[in-house]
Amino acid sequence: MAANMYRVGDYVYFENSSSNPYLVRRIEELNKTANGNVEAKVVCLFRRRDISSSLNSLADSNAREFEEESKQPVVSEQQRHQLKHRELFLSRQFESLPATHIRGKCSVTLLNETDILSQYLEKEDCFFYSLVFDPVQKTLLADQGEIRVGCKYQAEIPDRLAEGELDNRNQQKMEMRVWDPDNPLTDRQIDQFLVVARAVGTFARALDCSSSIRQPSLHMSAAAASRDITLFHAMDTLQRNGYDLAKAMSTLVPQGGPVLCRDEMEEWSASEAMLFEEALEKYGKDFNDIRQDFLPWKSLASIVQFYYMWKTTDRYIQQKRLKAAEADSKLKQVYIPTYTKPNPNQIISVGSKPGMNGAGFQKGLTCESCHTTQSAQWYAWGPPNMQCRLCASCWIYWKKYGGLKTPTQLEGAARGSTEPHSRGHLSRPEAQSLSPYTTSANRAKLLAKNRQTFLLQTTKLTRLARRMCRDLLQPRRAARRPYAPINANAIKAECSIRLPKAAKTPLKIHPLVRLPLATIVKDLVAQAPLKPKTPRGTKTPINRNQLAQNRGLGGIMVKRAYEAMTGAGVPFSANGRPLASGIRSGSQPAAKRQKLNPADAPNPVVFVATKDTRALRKALTHLEMRRAARRPNLPLKVKPALITVRTPGPLPTPSHPASTSEPIVLED
Repeated sequence: MAANMYRVGDYVYFENSSSNPYLVRRIEELNKTANGNVEAKVVCLFRRRDISSSLNSLADSNAREFEEESKQPVVSEQQRHQLKHRELFLSRQFESLPATHIRGKCSVTLLNETDILSQYLEKEDCFFYSLVFDPVQKTLLADQGEIRVGCKYQAEIPDRLAEGELDNRNQQKMEMRVWDPDNPLTDRQIDQFLVVARAVGTFARALDCSSSIRQPSLHMSAAAASRDITLFHAMDTLQRNGYDLAKAMSTLVPQGGPVLCRDEMEEWSASEAMLFEEALEKYGKDFNDIRQDFLPWKSLASIVQFYYMWKTTDRYIQQKRLKAAEADSKLKQVYIPTYTKPNPNQIISVGSKPGMNGAGFQKGLTCESCHTTQSAQWYAWGPPNMQCRLCASCWIYWKKYGGLKTPTQLEGAARGSTEPHSRGHLSRPEAQSLSPYTTSANRAKLLAKNRQTFLLQTTKLTRLARRMCRDLLQPRRAARRPYAPINANAIKAECSIRLPKAAKTPLKIHPLVRLPLATIVKDLVAQAPLKPKTPRGTKTPINRNQLAQNRGLGGIMVKRAYEAMTGAGVPFSANGRPLASGIRSGSQPAAKRQKLNPADAPNPVVFVATKDTRALRKALTHLEMRRAARRPNLPLKVKPALITVRTPGPLPTPSHPASTSEPIVLED
């Protein structure tokens, strides 16, 4: 019963999505709506996953400084990873949420130097915060309300001086005595002097024009003169004059007139007092924000002094009574029963109805966090196409703390900046900038690019898993389908099982000798073909020997008919490929003919499909056609029944039509 009873000031979990982690909020008010539902006005607290990466790095530096100052014990990498899930960031953002979305209680405390961070991991539903996040300004600042507890806030007690030893400390920095309880005056004499001081203060306010306007009546002036500021001035006067009443009387009323002592209640105007009450309603006792947003012309000491004097007035008592009446009309607590509905992310076991969440998951998948294979209940986690899942305990951890128990590759620490980088790991612009064939101007352009590059670096365990678990991975199939996801955790788990057995018979790994990058770049520069410059909008006649030109030529060659490729008196080879001697080029004026380097022109290759090859293509299945396309260098194995037997005879001699003497024009 008490666990399901939620009161104002409790830190609770709110669920806004079935797949996302809980929201951590603090209940400020419980209001009942017109339709009978209960809404909670809450203060927002943010996790590390809710802020930007730049603010995360700022939080990391603040955590390192805290560990150094408080001398925290050394923790493991997994504990450090889990401590990031326990850290929250306070904010001043309010929102209203339905009370029925509450999923439990938690504890949030302000971190101080006496706390040990590892103790937060030993307690369930326990969080801490030390920084304040502003969702509007996107800033992260230290909390001003920290409790000054620790070794650096303790007073240093000096050693006691011996008899006759001189005090060498700076007396100006020491405290000054303002009242001696062993003075020669009696209590009656002191009270009489204080009455005289109040009378002098009332007379001084009557003479002051500004005070007579603020306190037009006599009793208001007398009440103002009876404040503590007048009594403190009278007692200081007695101390300075050696408790001589005659000298003290003359000090109260000097030659220029009576001394007027006013405190902050008299110095502040009515409009400034109204601004202070409005700011106090909005920010509470955060005097820094009150001064910054409402009263920038006042000092912080003046605002604090006015606050404690304002609490002694009738205005404060009236506001306190109004707030108490409003609090009585509002709800103080609400009972929310335990949420027992099944989560939509639950993976239904085999044999469930089709279309339910979890149907279609592969067998043998492990938990993404703890890599276990046995659990009473599984939950789908992450993108649907990845088919990732979590066990029951890891799912509860994910919902409460917003992360996984063990760090993943995406959450792992990046490589240190001091680690030397090899040229094989550089991006293409960086590799070109290091190339000896790149000029300084091009290098400056490449360095000026602000593109984020990435690389995929395989570990030794991943390379071993590719060879040990070839039957599960199927690298050829995975290479042909790069878009299909691969369950890396299942392969690694199987590799860890097979690795001890395979250690007795080590694999034969042939080292691959790679040429240096400078040699490859030099070869590419030497073999790079020249790109001919063709004016736009002009027709360029080229020879048939130039049909297989490089990609620098504009236009796309379409498929030509068989009749367009045959000519009279041209011998053909057995595979249907025409000989080079039968191909002729058209004649064009020298002004329109394009000049190309003969060394850059590739060998002409034209494949003509015959009737036999067309019939063979129709006889092949779709799977055999795909295999032949993926391996064009291997001979095609065809069943004997599909091969048609032809009687040997002389090859026909096709004749070229008259149109073959004309040039083929490619339009850009």
